[in-house]
Amino acid sequence: MTIIQLHTFIHAPIVTVFDNARNINLHMDSAYKTKEIAIAGKTSGLIDIYETVTWRGKHFGIYLKHQSKITSLRHPTFFIDEMINGHFKSFKHQHIFKETSNGTEMIDLLSYETPYSLFGKIFDRMILKNHLTKFLLTRNKFIKMKTEQSSVK
Repeated sequence: MTIIQLHTFIHAPIVTVFDNARNINLHMDSAYKTKEIAIAGKTSGLIDIYETVTWRGKHFGIYLKHQSKITSLRHPTFFIDEMINGHFKSFKHQHIFKETSNGTEMIDLLSYETPYSLFGKIFDRMILKNHLTKFLLTRNKFIKMKTEQSSVK
């Protein structure tokens, strides 16, 4: 199992950060490089508990689909999305939000397993973990920028 943990500090109220992190439209805007779009389930707005979304995006030169379900949610401190159909053996993304003195700490805890035994493990170590980390960092930077811009207005 591979675990990626990221911490992003955002100068905005926890409720705003929480809602922006589960905003389907904002996610699609942040993933423009991979042409990621929501094609089924919840395809716009704020995803909620027990809702699903199917993403289609271009990764490693090919279009892939990934279907997730929000399996747990406590407004505004955390939600969990888990893969129910896709190319991983398992995929669980915990989104945790903590109020700070000057805004919100957004924590991503992504744990996943690759299929294909040894080949999957080698691919993960050499390419996949770095790809997913960059993808999340780009997403978080975009959420931070959009959230802080809207909080200033």
